[in-house]
Amino acid sequence: MRFRTVSSPHVSPARSVSQVMRQVLYALVPGTLAVTWYFGWGVIVNILLASILALALEAGMLAIRGKPLKPFLSDGSAILTAWLLALAIPPLAPWWLTAVGIFFAIVIAKHLYGGLGYNPFNPAMIGYVVLLISFPREMTLWLPPAALAETHLGLGETLHAIFAGLPSSLSWDALTMATPLDQVKTELGLNRTISEIRENPLFGQFGGQGWEWVANWWALGGLYLIYRRVIAWQIPVAMLVSLGAIATLFYLIDPDAHASATFHIFSGGAMLGAFFIATDPVTASTTPRGRLIYGAGIGVLTYVIRTWGGYPDGVAFSVLLMNMAAPTIDYYTQPRVFGQGKRG
Repeated sequence: MRFRTVSSPHVSPARSVSQVMRQVLYALVPGTLAVTWYFGWGVIVNILLASILALALEAGMLAIRGKPLKPFLSDGSAILTAWLLALAIPPLAPWWLTAVGIFFAIVIAKHLYGGLGYNPFNPAMIGYVVLLISFPREMTLWLPPAALAETHLGLGETLHAIFAGLPSSLSWDALTMATPLDQVKTELGLNRTISEIRENPLFGQFGGQGWEWVANWWALGGLYLIYRRVIAWQIPVAMLVSLGAIATLFYLIDPDAHASATFHIFSGGAMLGAFFIATDPVTASTTPRGRLIYGAGIGVLTYVIRTWGGYPDGVAFSVLLMNMAAPTIDYYTQPRVFGQGKRG
């Protein structure tokens, strides 16, 4: 009797790419709703705009490369990239800013390297860094949290601001406010102490007003992903612990010149980066020990950039720098192959 044989792998993966992407998108919902609550309709508008542009560019690149459209358009990877990038840019960012960021994320950072699975850098962070370096003014026009906003824009006014500019009755100076990380970096440069800076109503209990609660919702979504085993615990834990440890060290040395660990963890993109960006399965380290080194490196670099660098939040730059180191980290942290002993 002849038996049909097939080549390896003989064990099918537990989840498909589309299933993983859907789980991550589900986990983003609570934090996204929280960001919308505090910073307005622009968050949702940016996500929808970025998603439409990402799918269009994805379809165009697939057609150029001669790849089938349906399996790649439906896997959710383009929408996840768009969603993460949209969350990283100001809620009232002009439409063309979103378009430029998505172009670099999908076309340059993803498809020019061969598509999903071949990109060495996180596409959303490539798009964000290009925008941050090229359009610094537009990338700093953040709205204050709802509790501090003097003017609240409705959906119609938000759409007008994004696609046609602000109405003549409004000005950017009246609408926008520095982020907590921006405020700390600027005020420290003016020789003010942390205790003096924190008297500003922009700051909450342990982070920025509004930002600290958004971070809690990112953490909740991240814990869901760990529970569902969509991501491994090592990277987010190592990143947050290393960021908190180095922040605590410098805070103990000089609390007037360095913010506390809770401020660094619950402000800016630290929590979003730890659970949703640094854990990208394509560009992150894949070995158990490697993930710890990789996550710790992101945490330390984030603190270094925030404290001594030229940008208030260093998560994106830190992730991209560690993306470059990931292959080397994996090479030197491979677990021992079963059946092999130590050499020498």
